[in-house]
Amino acid sequence: MSAPVYALNLFDIANREEYMAYSRRSHREVQAHGGRVVALGKFREVAVGDIEPRKVLILVEWASREAFESYRTDPALADLHPHRVNGTRNYIWHLFDRLDDLRPLLKDAQ
Repeated sequence: MSAPVYALNLFDIANREEYMAYSRRSHREVQAHGGRVVALGKFREVAVGDIEPRKVLILVEWASREAFESYRTDPALADLHPHRVNGTRNYIWHLFDRLDDLRPLLKDAQ
């Protein structure tokens, strides 16, 4: 199995009821598929950068890329993911490799 990955979720709420239907069940399903919510956040302010701000941040640590994919593609969750899609807008879902430090990135920058 591969190393842990982080999923950065940034989005706005489009439909509260739809997102709540997703939220009520997703925490349990994320855990069952090898994920752990590391942080939840509400947008505060732009410090640097020109990305369009999103209101919500969720950072999930997944045991592996395979664990993340098992959550996304599990047929038993086919009725769950549409609530996320219909309950949000401007969704960004990026995966990042877990690093113990930045040396690998700094080495690549040379």
